[in-house]
Amino acid sequence: MTVTPDAEDPRELAEGESDAVTVAFSDATADVCGVARIGRARSGGEIVTSGLAMLFAGGGPVAVRAEGGTEPDAETTSWGGIEAAGLETEIVEPLRAWRVHFADADGRHGFSLDLSALSEPAVLEAGLPASRLGGMEGYDQLVHVSGSVVVDGQTRRFTGRGQRGHSWGTPDWDKLALARTIGVWLEDGRGVTMTTVRPAKAASHAEEAIHAVLLAPPGEDDDEHVGGGAAVALGGAVATVIADPRLSTTYDAEGRQRHAGLELYVGADDDHAHRAAGEAACGTTLDLGRLRLDCAFFTWRMEGQSGVGRYDVLRRVADGAAA
Repeated sequence: MTVTPDAEDPRELAEGESDAVTVAFSDATADVCGVARIGRARSGGEIVTSGLAMLFAGGGPVAVRAEGGTEPDAETTSWGGIEAAGLETEIVEPLRAWRVHFADADGRHGFSLDLSALSEPAVLEAGLPASRLGGMEGYDQLVHVSGSVVVDGQTRRFTGRGQRGHSWGTPDWDKLALARTIGVWLEDGRGVTMTTVRPAKAASHAEEAIHAVLLAPPGEDDDEHVGGGAAVALGGAVATVIADPRLSTTYDAEGRQRHAGLELYVGADDDHAHRAAGEAACGTTLDLGRLRLDCAFFTWRMEGQSGVGRYDVLRRVADGAAA
């Protein structure tokens, strides 16, 4: 799948389909982090919107706001025409630059941020095992983030890294146990995006469908950073689909992700894996009806480089105690 600028537009949705833009960001120490998600769905023949915003500071959540059910203008053809849960987003230049703004209901917390692309899209194509099982496809990009955040009424400048994604499809949670979304954003410009999906009848995480992409700046030594995988330099970071990605996670007593390890065998015959280790810096759990979201921001170490990133687990409530 080649991502072109028109892929940034809101999708034409059939009944039951959804479409969402998600931004996650963190400063270099994971002291200030946040998530912004604006979604659309067709239900009962109408398009409804939803918004979810979370802001963390000092190791804990300071603002969480979620709203749904707002019907946008029927003529809306851009994300800039949609507002939900105090969130607004704007495409400044497709696939290259964006803005996102959030204000909590009481005005004491929020953020106004400019995003600029650090990579070309890492794509989850239709037809891949993780896409077929999860019912979703889309793309993610590493981004540089700058602007301001408001914490308890105090405005502070913000500079950091993050990830912006656009996804669409029809997930069927009667057939799914959980889905994980992981992003690793390293200080040297490299990064990892990963999606895993576990079917409802799976006995363990070994049966999950997993898709991962390694992103590295152009010009880096292929043997050192890319390996034997199929790499494409698209003007930003070199995007390489990982042939054999592996994820291990340690959970606390409440089933929340606390530590994680990645082993990334880029080529199918590689003996050497790129390895990363991560630890939760902050997070929270949200009850989303039949689903539970454990959202966490991690600090990472990968081959001598430090980084930050996001690790989310979305699961059916019935499976909430299962790790």
